[in-house]
Amino acid sequence: MLKTAQDAPAQRGTQQAPQQSRRSGPLTGRRHRRVYALVTAVLILISLGSTAGILFYNNPMPVGSDGWWLIAGMRRDSLLTIAVVALCHAMATIAFQTAVNNRIITPGIMGFGSLYTAIQTGFVYLFGITGVVMLVGVPQFFLQMAVMMLLATGLYTWLLSGKFSNIHIMLLVGVVLGGTLGSLSTFMQRMLTPSEFDVLTARLFGNLSNARAEYLPYAIPIALAVAVVLWLWAPKLNVIALGKDNATNLGLNHKREVIKILLLVSILVSLATALVGPMMFLGFLTAALAYQFGDTYSHRHLFPLGFLCGYAVLSASYFVLRHVWDAGGAVTVIVELVGGLVFLFFLLRKGRL
Repeated sequence: MLKTAQDAPAQRGTQQAPQQSRRSGPLTGRRHRRVYALVTAVLILISLGSTAGILFYNNPMPVGSDGWWLIAGMRRDSLLTIAVVALCHAMATIAFQTAVNNRIITPGIMGFGSLYTAIQTGFVYLFGITGVVMLVGVPQFFLQMAVMMLLATGLYTWLLSGKFSNIHIMLLVGVVLGGTLGSLSTFMQRMLTPSEFDVLTARLFGNLSNARAEYLPYAIPIALAVAVVLWLWAPKLNVIALGKDNATNLGLNHKREVIKILLLVSILVSLATALVGPMMFLGFLTAALAYQFGDTYSHRHLFPLGFLCGYAVLSASYFVLRHVWDAGGAVTVIVELVGGLVFLFFLLRKGRL
């Protein structure tokens, strides 16, 4: 068939048009890679600056003296606590939201904070002020962690392996259990004397000062081991994020993998809660910032970004409030306030859970 003269220019224009390159992957282009690298670099700089400030700023002892190193060692323990808490909450929340396929719900909905409050309140109710002292120590730390893990493990395996096999039912049961434990704790608190209630209240707020140095040699290896496992399972998490049907079609046993992920999440959350107390919105804040800045499906990009966000937020807040304004106890209060506001913003913008 002969080509007309009018078709020739159009044909030449089509041949000369450059082909658009398409790329699929966790970082989709140069701009995306630049933004991710820039955000990571900024978070690292904030983390390094706040770490140096916490370690060295306003140390009253002469530099290099025994007293100076003693104070620096105490501040080092605070930094290690911040790192463990940030790692646990960031990785647990991102993995949990992937498992339940929802970016608003956090592990706190399963009642970890309410169970911690019930344990602390129960000991003070039964033994008085000495009940707080009875919960201090490495065995007691592992006891609280084990109780929270057993509750979560029993809940996951019962509701996801039984006839219900429904994540939404599991979440609703978690909400009911959390509310029940909270009501029980409130009833016991009303029966306490004012002095007992004051001592108990200091333990019920998530506070970095609650962590003791003797807990860290045990908490750090556990947190790192679980984090490494989640890191190795990142490809599975990427598949689970596609939804149950798609994951099953790709050959993944969705129910079994979700239960395994939730067990690891329960270890991280119970560890962080037993270490410093309940921090309801820290995980949501770090995960939301990781999703916003990372803008990727890859959990191997989201996990480090979430950890950096959590560490930068906690360490910067700790430095400013404790060493500049001398209000260290308000660190978690500020973090929870900001996290709660971010939660409401996301909820109102999305319009649903």
